[in-house]
Amino acid sequence: MAGSLLGAALVVTDAYGGGFSRGTADTDILFEPGDFNLRAGTSVVVPSQKFSAGTDPALIGTNYLGTYVIPSTAVKFAIGENLACAGTYTEPFGAKSEYESAFGLAGKVSEDLRLSEFGATCAVFFDAGPGRFAVLGGAFVEQVHYDLDALPVPMGGLPLNVSLEGRDEGWRAGLAYEIPEIAFRAQLLYRSGTSYGAAGTASSPAFMIPGNTLPAIGMGELPQSVELKVQSGIAPGWLAFGSVKWMDWSVNETLTVSVPLAGIDTPNEYYWRDGWTVTAGIGHAFNEQVSGAISLQWDRGVSTGFDFRTDKWLLAGGANIKDARGGELRLGAGLGYMTSADVTKGQNAGISVDAGWAGILSATYSITW
Repeated sequence: MAGSLLGAALVVTDAYGGGFSRGTADTDILFEPGDFNLRAGTSVVVPSQKFSAGTDPALIGTNYLGTYVIPSTAVKFAIGENLACAGTYTEPFGAKSEYESAFGLAGKVSEDLRLSEFGATCAVFFDAGPGRFAVLGGAFVEQVHYDLDALPVPMGGLPLNVSLEGRDEGWRAGLAYEIPEIAFRAQLLYRSGTSYGAAGTASSPAFMIPGNTLPAIGMGELPQSVELKVQSGIAPGWLAFGSVKWMDWSVNETLTVSVPLAGIDTPNEYYWRDGWTVTAGIGHAFNEQVSGAISLQWDRGVSTGFDFRTDKWLLAGGANIKDARGGELRLGAGLGYMTSADVTKGQNAGISVDAGWAGILSATYSITW
């Protein structure tokens, strides 16, 4: 019942992390009872944050953030009593912007960064005292997809379209201890960072060649992370939970997009600091079929003055409903708050945004055999 108490609320909080964070691989399925478990779901995030100052009056009062969807799928197989392995899929990072008027020197009209993660993780369990100890380890493949539509000032405002793809591999490892009788679990999980040299094409009528298309490349770094999660029963039918997550966002200095044959080199300037995310919540089982949870999350902004990624808050809640077929439906909702931000450094200095809001909805269904 512990997983049921907090599952939907945590799906929502995972969808609203700092920096470029989006989904998290569902490795918690390794701790679910049963020989075979399948869990799949989707979160939809609708953010809004409007420009309040800048050099282009056409942007003032307009929202620049795009709606995005985060899928998550996990399948677990138990191999005896002391070994379980899971395959997972999610989109761990991303950023989506859409502008009413061409933004900045790069003349951005829309920009979409998405990363897909395919992972496999196993847990080995050992009896220890009143509970059991677990060692987790696994690997993942991460694929990056990047699309840019722009009207760059240096190109005379002629349209430019860039599409890039790349991949890298990483690994995760962790330790956990749980006492199922009191719904206690403490887990420390590490995820490695990734590096990209994405490749693709750039198209523009400014390229005076047949097809108007040239090779393009992109380069960037994504962070490693460490997360500590703790939960425990505090009374019959009640569960408290919390987590602290560190992400090495200081590796993200620039994301550079280049078209070498055209002499185009456009770095997105970030120079972020490390990120910290703190979550706390409580769950309650109303009966054997229905439970729910509520949580509050704070994310320390990673911005150092080059962009708008300042502090965020999230209030999230979820309900879990078990059906007669042995399945479980998790429904979650959240309201996020983004603090106002001023760009004080770099090529976009002088641009500001007001505080903003984000609405989040999620639905997940799981079944156990």
